[in-house]
Amino acid sequence: MPFDTLMAYAAVYDRLEDAEADYQVVKDLHTEADLIDAYDAAIVERREDGKVKIVKKHETPTRVGGVMGGGVGLATGLVVALFPFAAVGGGLLAATAGGGALLGALAGHAAAGMSRGDLKDLGEQLDAGQAGLVVVAVSDMGAKVERALARANKIEQRELKADMEALERDAAAE
Repeated sequence: MPFDTLMAYAAVYDRLEDAEADYQVVKDLHTEADLIDAYDAAIVERREDGKVKIVKKHETPTRVGGVMGGGVGLATGLVVALFPFAAVGGGLLAATAGGGALLGALAGHAAAGMSRGDLKDLGEQLDAGQAGLVVVAVSDMGAKVERALARANKIEQRELKADMEALERDAAAE
């Protein structure tokens, strides 16, 4: 079973605008390095009612053919693993992201690639802020991604092992 080792970052912010600014820096970093297919990102916002909403996301369209082509990537899968009822736009992710089964598979792969303790730590960190930015990137971009998250109050970094072949098989089955 070949696993890709990726890094997952959860950055916590007091303001949504700061998360959006760092999201753009991460995007620019990968574009300039010609590594646009080497990361996924999702901005989450805690609404006044306490619910979590994904307000912006980037999924790599070329990494895992069918999976990423559906507009859902590992960062979104990780957010769903942490916050199962997260919303995107006006609806729940499961209803809007190309089917709940695929989304569940992505969440499962993201969660399986980390220890329970790491998942708990990431979720607690994101719970502490008004907004968050989750980035999943290739491990050799780690220091650059961390520098790009300059506006964050706190950054948690965890290793994520993903079986990309299994992800692709699960997407093809949908």
